[in-house]
Amino acid sequence: MADEEINEDYPVEIHEYLSAFENSIGAVDEMLNTMMSVSRNELLQKLDPPEQSKVDLVSAYTLNSIFWEHPVKQELERIRVYMNRVKEITDTKKAGKLDNGAALRFVKNALWEPKPKIASKVANKGKSKS
Repeated sequence: MADEEINEDYPVEIHEYLSAFENSIGAVDEMLNTMMSVSRNELLQKLDPPEQSKVDLVSAYTLNSIFWEHPVKQELERIRVYMNRVKEITDTKKAGKLDNGAALRFVKNALWEPKPKIASKVANKGKSKS
């Protein structure tokens, strides 16, 4: 792009931005070609259900985000909500689980227990007889 002559149809100040935009479009085209080279069924068969849903959601979000000035923004928000729901579900599965029995034993053993009163009464009876 540096070797190309700058077209005078647009201001020189935005040449860098247009070059970056053109490079981004090329990168998107490359990624889409790579993704479309494998059939969707073949791709999804290799993934578990949460990963499949992530691929579907990212694909939908990416395609819809191209039209960010269009009323499709509501659709993007809806997809983002579902993406968050899938993330919550997968995070819940990874979260630690509480062993109720172990917690109960831990609390029970940590609590202070007074000495039995029977032993102290026997000691007091022996002293009063003397």
